[in-house]
Amino acid sequence: MQGCRLAVDIGGTFTDVVLEGPKGPASGKVLTTGHAPEEGVIQGILKVTGEAGVAISDLELIIHGTTLATNAIIERRGAKTALIATRGFRDTLEFAFGHRFDQYDLEMVRPPPLAPRPLRFEAIERVAADGSVLLPLDEDSVRALVPALKRENVASVAVCFMHAFRNPAHEARVREILNAELPGVTVSVSHEVCPEIREYERASTTVANAYVQPLMATYLRKLVARLAELGSKSPLLMIMSAGSLTSVETAIRFPIRLVESGPAGGAILGQVVARQLGAAQSIALDMGGTTAKIILLNDFEPRHSRAMEVARTARFLPGSGLPLRIPVIDMIEIGAGGGSIARVDSVGRINAGPESAGSMPGPASYGRGGEKPTITDADLVLGKLDPKGFAGGTMTLDADAARAAIERDVATPLSIDVATAAAGIIEIVDENMANATRVHATDNGDEIESRVLIATGGAAPLHAGRIAQKLGVTGFVIPRGAGVGSAHGFLAAPVAYEAVHSHFMSLEKFDADLVNGIFNKLRREAEVIVALAPGYGAVGEKRFADMRYRGQGHDLSVELPARPYGAGDGKLFAELFDGQYRKNFSRTIPGLGVEALTFTLVLSRAAPASTRAGVEAAPAAHAAPVSGTRRVFDAGLGEFVEASVIERNKAMPGATFAGPAIVVEAQTTTFAPSGFDGAVSAHGHLVMTRRG
Repeated sequence: MQGCRLAVDIGGTFTDVVLEGPKGPASGKVLTTGHAPEEGVIQGILKVTGEAGVAISDLELIIHGTTLATNAIIERRGAKTALIATRGFRDTLEFAFGHRFDQYDLEMVRPPPLAPRPLRFEAIERVAADGSVLLPLDEDSVRALVPALKRENVASVAVCFMHAFRNPAHEARVREILNAELPGVTVSVSHEVCPEIREYERASTTVANAYVQPLMATYLRKLVARLAELGSKSPLLMIMSAGSLTSVETAIRFPIRLVESGPAGGAILGQVVARQLGAAQSIALDMGGTTAKIILLNDFEPRHSRAMEVARTARFLPGSGLPLRIPVIDMIEIGAGGGSIARVDSVGRINAGPESAGSMPGPASYGRGGEKPTITDADLVLGKLDPKGFAGGTMTLDADAARAAIERDVATPLSIDVATAAAGIIEIVDENMANATRVHATDNGDEIESRVLIATGGAAPLHAGRIAQKLGVTGFVIPRGAGVGSAHGFLAAPVAYEAVHSHFMSLEKFDADLVNGIFNKLRREAEVIVALAPGYGAVGEKRFADMRYRGQGHDLSVELPARPYGAGDGKLFAELFDGQYRKNFSRTIPGLGVEALTFTLVLSRAAPASTRAGVEAAPAAHAAPVSGTRRVFDAGLGEFVEASVIERNKAMPGATFAGPAIVVEAQTTTFAPSGFDGAVSAHGHLVMTRRG
């Protein structure tokens, strides 16, 4: 059917589905089926298409994002993975960066490598930094590893040789040998997963890719088969951590590029809403059932990076996690969601998260066997949730079970009443999110107070008001469809692909033919992906080079003109680098040559214009219809208040109301604290402004 697109987002607790059809958007939530994620996806698709009267065979495109890969790494549920490295380099994963991420913590613990030492092996070979072969591959040394790999029942192998990004022949040959000797075992090679300089990050990324590849490949193939059985003929595209789309085949080969695919949708929707409201500087907060993600938007754009960490052992401390070199939207993520478990620690403090009850057994109030108190249970006790209207009325929450869990695990140990305990739980989790935002802004040299907070996800609208108060921002926004915000964001994502190649070059010896050859190769690689989606815009191209002054250990990404280069462009590249360096550090370093390390090409096609509407004139103001009142705890006042209840589907553009108020809808609930005035924008977003 013309223009009929569908997006699916798998979270730790709920699976969200959004349909963009001829009659407008339709959406729904179902519980995530952790044992078989494809079942929840199919349930959600059938539910939403059935309600919208659209056949699965009518879908023009299906877009999918998931946190399965990152959850597998965090929870250590990936495949049994081995590493084959150049002889003498098996312990690169253990040496890491060779420094302590917290020099004052005598009990500092690093995350253990995904490939433990007994599963790290060596092959006899050596390639030099310029790609020349110093020691030919000894194929017998590779075949000698096969019995040990079989004996250990290894399901996946990562191959990472020294300087393989310059000369991949040895890695390619090892893959051929392993595929012949170990059928059924997946093999990831570093020159494909992460063709970049820096040995430790390349090895860590390749091992992580191998670790999640069997899980993701099995899941995606099952999902494709189930969709085909139901009559789907549309392409299935995957959202990547950088906020762009790729094919299922590419996702199966490089599942590590999907680790932040779900959160990327929230960032994209935040961009769309910021543009519609003209809010150039904003904060995108995406809080679901398991985690909260914070992204800073400057001039409507999130920062992008080629480096991130997963599974940090110390909150907010760089170096305490597993480094990955992948294209990613720069964000900070903490274990704060509706399913985050609350407890009292050994010194009598309330803690919430990062452990989550997930969808099974879920919060105590779900009635699915969960006994531990969670954020959802506390919100229910404080009156923010309607026990009969949760998840669009598809679930009834058990308020008595929520109270009992909080009383047993929090109130009784602290000798306080249940309401105070619930308020303490919420105050702790809100402060954690506010503090994470402050830390992220400080790390990036950004201020906060002048920004607007854009909150998406099933849980964020309940907490955005208090977080806005803590951050001192002037207001917060709850987008239309916020409860399934990431899935809405998927529909606005471009089809894009980022191809990378490392090649060290002094710009004083600039080789235009070599650089043109590199970008031509990268373009051919990316063109295959951007041709996939029907109805998307014209192809746009961006080029970048990671450069540094000679002798420096860190580099800057500099945008380059997208055209063929000539001999004189070495000087231009150096001037562009000087400009970027001055922008970042307010100075340049004269007399030092400039070096290029890595070249990157990005091809993209924008999503259909319907998902990217711009600013519209404010509609005529009128009072929002109020359907009743509810007694709700207002943390800013420290007491229960009578809040107006407003049904969002009855609040048309231009509707206004004053806090305290509860705005209810199918996929989420918004709490506007006392001191905030609300209005529905021309695009249907709830805009809350601090009074006075």
